[in-house]
Amino acid sequence: MDYAATILSRLPGASKRDHGVRRLIDTLKSYLPDEHLGQVMRAYEFGADAHKGQTRKSGEPYITHPVAVAQELADMRLDVQAITAAILHDVVEDTEASLDDIEEQFGHEVAQLVDGVSKLDQIQFRSRAEAQAESFRKMMMAMIEDIRVILVKLADRLHNMQTLGAMPTSKKKRIARETLDIYAPIANRLGINSLKIQLEDMGFKHLHPFRYRVLDKALKKSKGSQRQIVKRISDEFGKAMTEEGIEGDISGREKHLYSIYKKMAEKKRLLSDVVDVYGFRIIVEDVNACYQTLGLVHQLYKPMPGRFKDYIAIPRVNGYQSLHTTLFGPKGLPLEVQIRTREMDRVANSGVASHWVYKADEKSDATPQRRAREWLTNLAELQQSGTSEEFLESVKVDLFPDKIYVFTPKGDIMPLPKGATTVDFAYAVHTDIGDRCVAAKINRGLVPLRTPLQNGQTVEIVTARGAKPNPNWLTFVRSAKARTAIRNHMKNLRSVESVDLGKRLLDKSLKDLGSSLRKVGKVRMSSVLEELGLNNDTELFEQLGLGERLAPLTARILMGVDQDDEGESQAASLVISGTEGMVLSYAKCCYPIPGDDVMGYLTAGRGIVIHRNSCGNLSNFRKQPEKWIAVAWEKEIEREFSCQIQTETRNRTGVLAEVAATIADCGSNIEQVEVLGRHEDCSVLSFLLTVKDRKHLAKIMRNVRKMPNVMRVSRDCA
Repeated sequence: MDYAATILSRLPGASKRDHGVRRLIDTLKSYLPDEHLGQVMRAYEFGADAHKGQTRKSGEPYITHPVAVAQELADMRLDVQAITAAILHDVVEDTEASLDDIEEQFGHEVAQLVDGVSKLDQIQFRSRAEAQAESFRKMMMAMIEDIRVILVKLADRLHNMQTLGAMPTSKKKRIARETLDIYAPIANRLGINSLKIQLEDMGFKHLHPFRYRVLDKALKKSKGSQRQIVKRISDEFGKAMTEEGIEGDISGREKHLYSIYKKMAEKKRLLSDVVDVYGFRIIVEDVNACYQTLGLVHQLYKPMPGRFKDYIAIPRVNGYQSLHTTLFGPKGLPLEVQIRTREMDRVANSGVASHWVYKADEKSDATPQRRAREWLTNLAELQQSGTSEEFLESVKVDLFPDKIYVFTPKGDIMPLPKGATTVDFAYAVHTDIGDRCVAAKINRGLVPLRTPLQNGQTVEIVTARGAKPNPNWLTFVRSAKARTAIRNHMKNLRSVESVDLGKRLLDKSLKDLGSSLRKVGKVRMSSVLEELGLNNDTELFEQLGLGERLAPLTARILMGVDQDDEGESQAASLVISGTEGMVLSYAKCCYPIPGDDVMGYLTAGRGIVIHRNSCGNLSNFRKQPEKWIAVAWEKEIEREFSCQIQTETRNRTGVLAEVAATIADCGSNIEQVEVLGRHEDCSVLSFLLTVKDRKHLAKIMRNVRKMPNVMRVSRDCA
């Protein structure tokens, strides 16, 4: 009996749980030495003991989940540390076992992998979105240290998606959306095509179950009629290759539901147009044979113009290599053909996991390992950007590889996001180049910095000593690296320039009130700083210089102006940065209510007046931007607000009373009614109502609109 058999004999029975670990050991013994199998079994026993008594929503013992995750990684032939971490990836989060316990029994490397995958449930966050973003940031930072973290996480997500059936519908949809937005693109970015396809199809199945069933049924129906055509064309390709002495394998390419759905949605095409495209994959021995085979298939069937892609000469950003061409087949049917070597096919399916151990001497531009290293280096720079949510958004930009390829003056290929500008190119070369760029040349001709780049262009950046990034660049750059670098530069400038500016603005505002910073005195300044929750006057000056507080308002606080009871009660209904103690009023030109996008405008006699962003009168205020202030509604406001609606009603007896009764039934009081116009068959009426928020107003308008004598209802805005 060999070592693996000895290990298997220690398992207590032939339950479903043990069947999973038996299959895992069988897979592992095909490529791992016996002593490593012993560590995996110890991890299994440790995990089974820690998860004892825990079950999944489906009723299965919990340990079946980590074993299934480990099986997915074993199929990718990952090392013993990754397999061990997969089996233990939930013990810290869901059991009493600690990271120290894991480190003591299985070593520091395994403990680090488990820590990278674990969620941050023990930290209190302000919102679910922030918790998810921070958990994502932690996982990605661990991934920078060790790529195996994300491989464990992807396998974990795949098994969760495969067993999502027991979850409530709302949770299914949330997890499916997260899978399509984050995890499938990460698998794609790392070139792990097999995982990406499964994650996309499972995400599609749970996010749009009806659409999935319709497409799945149509695809199965079309497969029968396709088999004969695929066999005939495959035989033609095979015969031509044999005559030329080219060895290779030809197969009909399976279509995946999510890719079909995306193509239908993006290109507005019918299902029959997408399904009736025949896919073929030809695997040959070397690169020369790839190009020879391409010539052969072009001789057999005419190629479609503009549909040839050479990803061997210019690999995709995730290291994927292949030749793609589309042909006019029998009766004009489109034939999509992929031609690649066996190594390229292995990389296409497994990507970075096809050979996960990085080799320092790997020079080939095409290796997924090299591309992954570059991406992870870029992530390390991105994580310096402010909040976790910003980091998540930045990474999302990089995850969808809709790329263009341009050349440096030396002929090196530079992949960039679609729509990238010369500034994105400058930052892709080096952050210092981006910071100091002043001009750009495309194909030797000078162009504006905001010029979008096209495939195949040669780009040259002109730099100047002492040049600095322009904040306006943020309006047109597309890459996460450029956006992060510009923001970081602006943040570094804040502490120097904004403090000086804020100090001058406050002193000027105090002089307008007959005082100055010198006259205010340290005691009054300390009192106000404590009231505002600031540590020192430098923080106050910085906020003033950045526009986070308005100098005239801060000057009034320092002078004790406008601090009356009315201002206190009014201010309670809004959260307004820097307006403590100011009088608030709500504009009667647009009647803002909670839920509206609003802004504040500082006036001489009325304090701050709140307007809707869509208010027509704002155009008059745009000439004085220094008097604007950012405002935001509180989540729960216990008061009512005035709001105006306008109705067009048929001229019928009692219609005004009917509308008034409907409004009253919705819990609103009518403050004023005005007839704006009367025609032969209709009247235009204006109602001034009291409402709680936009939801309350929407309910009123919906009920009024349903009335048989009401033709139209709208909200007034000057």
